[in-house]
Amino acid sequence: MNLVVNGDAESGAGGSADPVTTVRGWKVVQGAPALVPYSLGGGYPTPSDPGPARRGSRFFSGGDSPRTALVQDVTLPRSGPTGRGAVDAGKVRYTVTAWLGGYAGQEDGARLSVEFRDAKGTPVALSVLGPVSAAEREGRTALLERAAAAQVPPGARTARVLLVFTRSGGGTSNDGYADAVSLTLEPTGGR
Repeated sequence: MNLVVNGDAESGAGGSADPVTTVRGWKVVQGAPALVPYSLGGGYPTPSDPGPARRGSRFFSGGDSPRTALVQDVTLPRSGPTGRGAVDAGKVRYTVTAWLGGYAGQEDGARLSVEFRDAKGTPVALSVLGPVSAAEREGRTALLERAAAAQVPPGARTARVLLVFTRSGGGTSNDGYADAVSLTLEPTGGR
């Protein structure tokens, strides 16, 4: 089960290239993102551009701010096969995935980080995905899948998911793009 709420930009306001002030499940901490439909065109990613095979109707962009940041604090399960006991025994693995990209040859990009924290809020592990460069996209408007997986560190109780879009060149649009943001846990078995 994906622990990230609205990691696919499908819920809430949006549906154009216009920035929004709120995004369901996320706290907007800097700038103003846009939840852009794949059908918009005008240089934005389309259903035929590289991206998730099972994409919904929208994706995240950085809007028109030089830097846009969204954050979501996820409480890890208290019990069960991926609960605290299993985490503290080193028997839970996490996978973080996202489709990240940008526009044509521009270097605007999106970066996703997941920081695991203990009960006091102290960081105990970090995974960072992206940004995806224009060279990695072969100069195309595209979203490419990035993923990382590792053991959830013993003592972890929450995960801070941070999605940052950065405009690196000229223009007014922040053409960092993201979709299908996911954080999942799985038991590794054994006793």
